[in-house]
Amino acid sequence: MHENRRTTLWMLAMLVCGAAAIALYPDADQQDSGYHFLFARWGWNHPEYLVSVWARPLFTVLYSLPAQAGYTAARVLTLLIALLTAWQSVRVAQHLGLERPELAVPLLFLQPVFWELSTGVFTETLFALILIIALRLHLTGRITAAMLAASTLILVRPEGFFLGIFWGCWRLGSVISHWKEASREACWRGILGIGLLATGFLAWWSAALLMTGDPLWILHHWPPDWQATGQANGVGPIWWYTALLPLIVGPFFLPQFIGGVRRSLPDRRLLPVAATFLTLFVIHSLLYARGWFGAAGYARYFVCVAPATALLTLRGWSRRLAIPAILLEVIFCIGYNDALIHGRDAIAATDLHRQFVRSPQWQSLPVSRLVCSQAYMRILFDRDHWEMPALSGDRQQNLAILRQLPPETIVFWDDETGPKWYKLDTGDFRAAGFELLLSHQYQLEGRFVRLPRLGFGGVRQQSMSILYKRQGRH
Repeated sequence: MHENRRTTLWMLAMLVCGAAAIALYPDADQQDSGYHFLFARWGWNHPEYLVSVWARPLFTVLYSLPAQAGYTAARVLTLLIALLTAWQSVRVAQHLGLERPELAVPLLFLQPVFWELSTGVFTETLFALILIIALRLHLTGRITAAMLAASTLILVRPEGFFLGIFWGCWRLGSVISHWKEASREACWRGILGIGLLATGFLAWWSAALLMTGDPLWILHHWPPDWQATGQANGVGPIWWYTALLPLIVGPFFLPQFIGGVRRSLPDRRLLPVAATFLTLFVIHSLLYARGWFGAAGYARYFVCVAPATALLTLRGWSRRLAIPAILLEVIFCIGYNDALIHGRDAIAATDLHRQFVRSPQWQSLPVSRLVCSQAYMRILFDRDHWEMPALSGDRQQNLAILRQLPPETIVFWDDETGPKWYKLDTGDFRAAGFELLLSHQYQLEGRFVRLPRLGFGGVRQQSMSILYKRQGRH
C-alpha cells in the first residue's frame, strides 16, 4: 500500500513538472516536434501523411485527434504518454522483484533527454511506451501479445526494425533452449510465430497500398537523406554515445546505471532489459560512426529505450545515494532544459505574430500561402504544411522558387534557421519582390539559466521578419 502511494506521489510530482514545462516553454528545442504536430494536424486532409516514412503511421494517427485542438493539446498527450510509460515501468520493476520499484518514475523522468522530450511532440516517447508494454507482456508470459505489440514499433520509429530483429532472435533463442523439453510441434509453432513481428509492417504496407495504389509507395517516398551510406548528417567517433551517457542516463544516475548493467547481464530475469538497451546502443553507435541512414548522433534517440535505462539504474540503486542523487538530477534537468537556446525562438515568433495579427494591415491582407523558416511559425498561423514550397539546401534552386511564388504569399522568416537550412535571408525575399511588413531583433535569455556568453545556455540573438508579396510585384 505504501509502495502504491509513493508511486502516486511521484507520478503527481512529474505531472506538475511537466505541466509547468508546457506553460513555460511554448516549443521544443528541435524542429521535429513542430513538424510532427503539423503532419498530425493536417493528416486527414492529406492521407499521405498518415502512411509517411518520416512522420510514421501509428504516431501520426494517434496524435491527429488532439492536434485538432492545438499544439498544447498534443504536448499534453505526450506528457500523459510519458506518465503511462513510467507507470508501466513500475509494474515491470515489481514483476522483476526490484527494490523500491516506485523509483522507476523519477529514474525515467529525470533522464535529461526524456525530461526534454516528455513535453514535446516527438516519436521517441510513444516508442518507449510501446516497448515497455511489450516487455511487460513478454515477462508475464503473454508471448503472442508481446510480439504483436513489438511489431508496431516500426510504425512509430525506424528503431522498430532493429529491435524487431532483436526480438525475433530473442524469441528464437528461447524456443531453441526448450527444444528438448517441449514437443516438436510446439517448437515449430513457436518458430513460425516469430512471423508475428512482421504484422505492423504488413499493416503499414497494406494501408499505403489502399491509399495510394502504389505497392512500392514506402520505397518511393523514402526520405532522401536516409541513404545507406549517404552521411547526410555527418559522422562521429564510435564512442560518441558513450560520451553522451550523462544526457541519456543522467549524470548523477550514471554510477548506478553502470552497476545495474553489470548486475543484469548474468541475471536471466533482467538480461532482456539490458540487451534491449545495449542493442540500440551498439546499433546507433555504428550508424553514426559510419554515417548510415542519416544518423545524426542525437542523444534523444535513447528515449526509445528510456524505460530499460530506468530499470537498469534501479537495479544498481544505492539507498545511501538515493535522495542526494535525485535532488541533484532535478536541478540538472531544470537547468539543462532551460539552457537549450533554440526553443526560445518560439517566444520571439509568438511576440512578432501577436504584433502582426493585431495590426490593421493584417485584417486587409489576402493570404494564399505561407512560407516560413520554422515549424512553430506555421503553427502560430495554423496553416497547412502542404502549401510550403519545396525549399532545400540548394540556394540557386531556392532563389528560382522565390521568384515563382505567387502574389498574396506571406513569409515568416528568421535570421538563423532560414539562412542555415535554406541559404536564404530576408534580403533574398525582398529582391524577389516581397515587402517587409514587420521585423524585430530579440535577445532571448533562459528563464532560469542566464549565462553572459553565446552558446549553450547563453543569450540567443535572433531576428524575426514578416514579408508579403502584393499583386503586381515581381
